[in-house]
Amino acid sequence: MADPTADNDVALMAHLLRRAGFGASREELEGYLEMGYEATVEELLSPTAPPLPANDAFLMRRYHVDINSTMYNESGQTYWLHRMINTRRPLEEKVALLWHHVFATSCGKINQIKLVLQQIETFYRHGTGPFDRLLVEMSKDPAMLYWLDNKDSHKDAPNENYGRELLELFSMGVGNYTEQDVYEASRAFTGWTIQNSALHTARVTRCSNWPYGKLDWHFEYNADDHDDTGKLFLGHEGRFNGDDIIDIICRQEATARFVSRHLYNFFVADEPQVPAWQTVPPRDPQAIQALVDTFFQSRYDIRSMLRVLFNSDFFKNARFAKVKSPTELVVGTVRMAGGHVLPEFEDIDLAMQTDFMGQALLDPPSVEGWHTGVEWINTGALVDRVNFASKQLDDVDKPGVRAIIERVRGRGDRFTAEGLVDACLDIMGPITLSEDTRREVVEHTRGLGEVDFGADEGRRTSEERVKEVLQLIVSTREYQLA
Repeated sequence: MADPTADNDVALMAHLLRRAGFGASREELEGYLEMGYEATVEELLSPTAPPLPANDAFLMRRYHVDINSTMYNESGQTYWLHRMINTRRPLEEKVALLWHHVFATSCGKINQIKLVLQQIETFYRHGTGPFDRLLVEMSKDPAMLYWLDNKDSHKDAPNENYGRELLELFSMGVGNYTEQDVYEASRAFTGWTIQNSALHTARVTRCSNWPYGKLDWHFEYNADDHDDTGKLFLGHEGRFNGDDIIDIICRQEATARFVSRHLYNFFVADEPQVPAWQTVPPRDPQAIQALVDTFFQSRYDIRSMLRVLFNSDFFKNARFAKVKSPTELVVGTVRMAGGHVLPEFEDIDLAMQTDFMGQALLDPPSVEGWHTGVEWINTGALVDRVNFASKQLDDVDKPGVRAIIERVRGRGDRFTAEGLVDACLDIMGPITLSEDTRREVVEHTRGLGEVDFGADEGRRTSEERVKEVLQLIVSTREYQLA
C-alpha cells in the first residue's frame, strides 16, 4: 500500500509549484521532494539556475525579427511566454506576472513593445526585493513615465496621473490619502521624465520611427523642471522629491496591507478586486496580518514576505482555491504537454490564445490591470480554455504526453476505467475531482474500451485511450483551478 504521507508530500509540492510557478511534471516533483519543501522554497526565492539557455534570446530574434524593431505586440508577448514555458526560475516569472498586473502598463498606448519588455526585466531584477526600491524603479521606468504622462508633468503645471495611481493602485488604495496628497505627490515627481537615447538634447513626447526603427527612451531627472518648494504629504512637511514621497508611503500601515492583500490574492486564494478592498475585509485577516508584520520587520522586503507565505499553513491549506489566469492555463498546459522548447514562428499562436481568453500580455485593458478570479471565466473564454488544453494533449508523441503515458504504463499493463482515471489524475497533478465529475470521467473512460499495454497489437490503441483520458481531465472544472 502506498504511503499516504508521501502522497500528501507530492500533493503539497505540486501545490507549491502551481502557485510559485506554472506546475511541474512528476519527474520534476520527485526531484523537488528529494530537496525537501523548505529547501525548495528557498531555491524558488533565490534561484541558482539561469532563467533560459544562453542562446534563447538570440534564437527568438531569429524567428521573431520584429522584436528588434518592436513592430508587433504579438512577438513581444510570444517572447515572454517562451520564457515562462522554458524558464528554470519559475517564481521569477510568476512575480513578474504579478507586478505586471499591479503596475499595469499597456503597449497599446506606448506603441513600443520593447519598452514594456524592459519593464518586465525590471520586475525580474527588483520584484522580490524591497518594495520601496521597486516603487522607485517604476517611477523611473520609461514605459511608466509615458503610460501615466509624467513626461508631461512640469513644475508650473504638474500632471496628477502618476501621483494618483501611485497612491490608489500601486501602494495604498483608495481611502488612505486625500486629494491634496495626490497633488503634493505629483509636484514631487515633476522633473522625472524621459530622454531619447539618440537625441540627448530633446525630451521625447511622442514615439519615433526615425531613422532605423523606434528609438529607446531612458529616464532623465530634469532639476530645472522640478518643483523644489515645500510640500505637505500624508502629514509630513518638507521639500520632497519623488524618493521622499516613496519613503513616506512605505512607512504606512495601509501600504503594508495593500501589498499583503496583493500577495495573498495572487499566490493564495482569490479575493474581490482592488476597488472593493476599502469596504470588503480580507478573507483571512490573520494571514494578512502575518504578511503586514513581515513587511515592516524585513523593511519592506518582498522575498521575506513570500518566504512566510509559502511556509504558512494558510498557503498550504489553500489548494485549488484560485482560478488560473489565461497565462497560467496556457503556460502550465504547454509545460505539461511538452514542446515549445525551441522558438518557432508558430509560437505566436500562444500569445493569441491568452488574448482570446481575456489576458493580452503587455497590453492590460486599463491601469487597474485585469479582473481576476471567477471573472476570468465566461462562456466564450471557458470554451477557448477547454479547447486549447485539449488540443495541447492531442498527440501521444509530444514529450510531456509521452512521459505521462509511460508513467501510467509503468503502473501495470491492464487498467479498469477507475484505475486508469486515478492513475492519470495522480500523475498529472495530483488533481482531485469532485465525486460527480470523477463519476462522469470514469463512465466515459469505460466506454472507450479496454486498456491493455501487454498486447502488442493493443499498445497504440491503449496509448490513444490514455491520451483521451488526459483530454477529459483538462476539460474539467477542476483543471481550471490552481
